[in-house]
Amino acid sequence: MAESSAYATPLWQDYLELTKPRVVALMILTALIGMCMAVPGLVPWKPLVLGNLGIALCAGAAAAINHIVDERIDQQMARTQSRPVATGRISQQEATLFAAVLAALGVAVLVLWVNVLTAVLTVASLIGYAFIYTMFLKRATPQNIVIGGLAGAAPPLLGWTAVTGEIHGHALLLVLIIFAWTPPHFWALAIHRREEYASVGIPMLPVTHGTQFTALHILLYTIIMFLITLLPFATRMSGALYLAGALVLGSIFLYWSIAIMRGRNDNAPMETFKFSITYLLLLFVVMLADHWLLGVLL
Repeated sequence: MAESSAYATPLWQDYLELTKPRVVALMILTALIGMCMAVPGLVPWKPLVLGNLGIALCAGAAAAINHIVDERIDQQMARTQSRPVATGRISQQEATLFAAVLAALGVAVLVLWVNVLTAVLTVASLIGYAFIYTMFLKRATPQNIVIGGLAGAAPPLLGWTAVTGEIHGHALLLVLIIFAWTPPHFWALAIHRREEYASVGIPMLPVTHGTQFTALHILLYTIIMFLITLLPFATRMSGALYLAGALVLGSIFLYWSIAIMRGRNDNAPMETFKFSITYLLLLFVVMLADHWLLGVLL
């Protein structure tokens, strides 16, 4: 692919784009929630700073590998045609070296200054997303996002172990919330992008089973997610403030899922996708506010 002289040397913005900074930012936010929920007061500075740094570097490496593996697909989809590897602004070799450096630095930070458990879990998450999901599951089954979603749900657990050095049931509950949230979140976008996924041969659920079948599964997973988000209150991990937030936010998510099922609003899938991001952010913010409030009261 020919390159214009303006892109003779890759720009730092292109390397930043390789790391999918918005996705990594959301992952770090959920890791931070795990850190904060693991302790009654303030998070110690070392896991807070170095833990999040190591996790972010490894997440960025996984994202860069995704760009490399999906080069052909990205070139054919309108949403991704301008990505650095897809356009040739950054070569496959350069992107591979960049990913390797990020991963090595991330693991080194976690091993040397956080703890080995967090490093091992982070590497497992990287392998799960960058290799098992991106290289195999994404192209193998319409349940790709369900099975592969576990890797993307790991950050709260990583944050928790970075602070405590151990795996706790409450940390796994945070993982379960994101795991259940991922299918309705991503399938809503997949409905909106159905034709693009079909054109590049990716067997997303709307492509293989149709929009109505996918809409039903979005609703079913939203109900499952709604019930799971009540567990922090049931297990006394969180209090009444969180319960109220989970009920309100979950009800809104259910509204949008039903709107997709009814099929009367063509914008419902994309609106659901957009709200799902806001939903997860607000749910964890309310959880954190409730956690600190309980800490003050107790």
